Amino acid sequence: MTTRKHHRWRHVLIGVVVVGILGILGASMYFYQYAFVPAKKDFLSTNTPRIQQNAETWLKHVHKETWHQQAAGADLTLVADYIPAAKATTKTVVIAHGYMGKKEDMAARIKMFHDSGFNVLAPDDRGHGQSQGHYIGYGWPDRLDYLQWLHLLLKQKGQDQQIALYGESMGGATVMYLSGTKLPQQVQVIVEDCGYTSIIDELAYQAKSMYHLPKWPLVPAVGAYASLKTGYNVFAADARRSLAQNTRPILFIHGTKDTFVPTWMAKENYAATTAKKKLWLVKGAKHAQSFCQDPARYQRKVVGWIEANLH
Repeated sequence: MTTRKHHRWRHVLIGVVVVGILGILGASMYFYQYAFVPAKKDFLSTNTPRIQQNAETWLKHVHKETWHQQAAGADLTLVADYIPAAKATTKTVVIAHGYMGKKEDMAARIKMFHDSGFNVLAPDDRGHGQSQGHYIGYGWPDRLDYLQWLHLLLKQKGQDQQIALYGESMGGATVMYLSGTKLPQQVQVIVEDCGYTSIIDELAYQAKSMYHLPKWPLVPAVGAYASLKTGYNVFAADARRSLAQNTRPILFIHGTKDTFVPTWMAKENYAATTAKKKLWLVKGAKHAQSFCQDPARYQRKVVGWIEANLH
């Protein structure tokens, strides 16, 4: 009788474990689709400020070149716009866009740099805009693509380039990840705006913020599933580790009212690098809204930082 009871409880326990595993697997597949597969996302703002609308019109008509290259370690064709400055210069800003964005979404920032006398190279990340791809890299595999864009820039426009990196949101994470690679010496300064500390941290924050779910066991399961599906290691993507290797002057920007990438992440990223650095917390700014809150001030701060650190 006792043996039969033990067998019954063992079967119940096995059943619970199997159901739990299947549940986590099912949830991982769902959240992978939601977070890693390029598609319209209902949690992203569709509001387009007037300054951005005007800049998009400008970008359609300004003289530019369309560049192509193959993604690093993947059979994907990537696309970028190169917008030369009105007056010949060797100063170039490479811009990284945000999650589910595209180069055109950075039009207001592109125009800001163009008006300030810079050439601009603005790629579409894999899985975004005109570039091929079936997953979102959150900046991690993209950092290697940007490294290739940098080498193409030097090949196309000469070795005397003075290069600044600029990224917003996922693009901010991208340039922070990039800071930990072996960059060409022509890359002299970095500006990141509202980037996250790591993919896992951001997924955990969103799971809690949007679904009231704890980090464990869902987020590691989603990370593992995403790593298998995409072929890149989601767990390796940590801006703090990259920033610990950074040697370029870097300006960190973050809104104090950011509820998409929390402000504490900017503080951790700032603390992670020993290079020359500055942290600008924009009072009252929401996610990726520091520029729109006061474009003239933003331009003075960002362009001033870049100009002061180019050599």
